[in-house]
Amino acid sequence: MLEWAAPIGSLTVLVLWSWRKWVNSGLWAAGVGGESWKLIYKPSALANYLVQQCGTLSGFGEARWVWRTFPHLQTLVGLLGPLDRGVRFVREFLQMGDEGLVALDWAVRPGQNQRRRRESSQSAVPVLLLIPNSFGKITRNTSKMCHLALTHGYQAVVFNRRCHNGCPLSTAKLQQYGDPNDLREVIRYIRHCQPSSRLFAAAEGTGSGLLLSYLGECGSSSYITAAGCISPLFRLQDWFEGGCPWLWKELLLLYQKMQLSRYITALGQILNIDRLLGSRTLKELEEVLFCHHSKALNSLSWDSYWERNDPLRDIDEVAVPVLCLCSQDDPVRGEPRSTVPFELFETNPHFFLLLTRNGGHCGFIKEDFSSTMWSHSVLLDFFKSTVDFFVMEERLKTLSRRKGTICISGNRTAQGGTLCRREQNCPHNIHEIYNWQRSYTR
Repeated sequence: MLEWAAPIGSLTVLVLWSWRKWVNSGLWAAGVGGESWKLIYKPSALANYLVQQCGTLSGFGEARWVWRTFPHLQTLVGLLGPLDRGVRFVREFLQMGDEGLVALDWAVRPGQNQRRRRESSQSAVPVLLLIPNSFGKITRNTSKMCHLALTHGYQAVVFNRRCHNGCPLSTAKLQQYGDPNDLREVIRYIRHCQPSSRLFAAAEGTGSGLLLSYLGECGSSSYITAAGCISPLFRLQDWFEGGCPWLWKELLLLYQKMQLSRYITALGQILNIDRLLGSRTLKELEEVLFCHHSKALNSLSWDSYWERNDPLRDIDEVAVPVLCLCSQDDPVRGEPRSTVPFELFETNPHFFLLLTRNGGHCGFIKEDFSSTMWSHSVLLDFFKSTVDFFVMEERLKTLSRRKGTICISGNRTAQGGTLCRREQNCPHNIHEIYNWQRSYTR
């Protein structure tokens, strides 16, 4: 009960604080959209296809007035609300190369057997890998995303980092914010078990930094078909240094301290526990965990730490489509003009920004408390449309190859066969349709 006392006690303050004016409509200058949403992107064949085929993009404009008005309430419901009753989780532990443990929570329906039914290696059932926030809590939003994924024919699995969400800390080592090594091993494991399945990835909040770091480091070898980020935080160093509003900062700081206090004995081997529990800001806590206050590790400055862990450090190497959903009234991220890298979405054809006027942080509640989150429906629609586009492109490539061979019916060989010649210039140039720099479909 103590774990929830402070967050619930702050509910009244957050609701009263949540009356905000709409952000200036100047952000509505580029892309396509309606009154309450905007899709910002660099023109490409996939972008044009998404605009035509993703019917869920405009659905949030019909959200009820009470949710649109209170972004903090949407955020609280998403983070602190009860888990979806239509799904439960079966845990699987994986040992990393350094003997550390991470956990995979496979989503199953309540009526399913206690043990998850493992799909065969020949199964083509798609897998959706979810990465929760970096504070280690499976939220109501995560459970609802798993439930929706199950109803759409996916296998859904949640990735839990070391010591997160009850995962044991078997080594005196925590995962740095943007270190994708554990995630890389997990994806290789899933790929090994089901090589025929398409793999999709989705992350929420601060968990998006890990997903973007992985996609940037691995490039075209990520094994991911498409990815999505709900309310991502892009400029994390600035956010840790003061970008997080004070009330949310206090709540997140308290929650993280409570979670880390369970591992005081193990962490005491490498950390200054007094400084850890005495941290007054998220920045101080992060420095104690990973920078120059550690005992056993080499000293690391704050700026050097973010050179290694900035989620945008290798962003130009991302080679798969990524949809980011952000709200202008996000109470955790802050003002979008200074916290969202619009130039990334305007210049990189792999990135798409769906920007809404309302929605809070990982909120996007469309109808009532039990309804499906609009952001989840958009992501699944984005994944489906992306796959459909790639299938269509492959068919066009095959068709263009066939058209490149022209048979001359009047000339026969001595054996009675048809004499054919190769057309030098293909009448259908696939690169004019598929016009971005890199593609894992080629």
